Amino acid sequence: MSRTLRVPIFPLSGALLFPRSQLPLHIFEPRYREMTRDAIDGGGQIAMIQPQRYDDDNKAPLYGVGCVGEIVGVEEMDDGRFNIVLLGSNRFRLIREIENDTLYRCAEVDISAFNDSEPDALPMIQRAEVEREARKLGDALGLAVDWAAVARLDDEMLVNAIAQVAPFDVGAKQALLEEISLNGRADLLVQLMQFHRMAVNGGVEIEPTLQ
Repeated sequence: MSRTLRVPIFPLSGALLFPRSQLPLHIFEPRYREMTRDAIDGGGQIAMIQPQRYDDDNKAPLYGVGCVGEIVGVEEMDDGRFNIVLLGSNRFRLIREIENDTLYRCAEVDISAFNDSEPDALPMIQRAEVEREARKLGDALGLAVDWAAVARLDDEMLVNAIAQVAPFDVGAKQALLEEISLNGRADLLVQLMQFHRMAVNGGVEIEPTLQ
């Protein structure tokens, strides 16, 4: 049985939000300042979703899956900009966009499309593989990472945090978001990290896949 919400949507390429994960955002465009103000004064929710292409007129077609975020941190600046933090609550399937008179887009979404209850822990061998490939990718990219802090993350936070920050293309990020289970997401993440590392080490240029 579907459970629908009407929510403001923030189409942003490469920005993934997962249940129980946080996403900091700097809000500066007028339409998204309006969206943030309305969300703060209203239900406190903003739905993150990726557009299928970059489009200046804010009419790009959207992917079919995103995640609703609850505003859990707000800093309003004197010039009208905001720094906010979203906490993911539910992934959703997009039902339809809603006509409205706001500068930003709104949609009706189904938040019963995924079982987003807390997952079971990963098998130890799978957890170790995720950490190992993350280290290899970090080294290939020349990143300075506090691996001791990474090792203290729980399995879900580890997988989702890497998915959020890794330099994958939009299509790969969307596949990670749509993966039903944490185990499946961890397997896909390992494959993507291996591919990206080989491309970096081999000097292969990775073209973004905007589908």
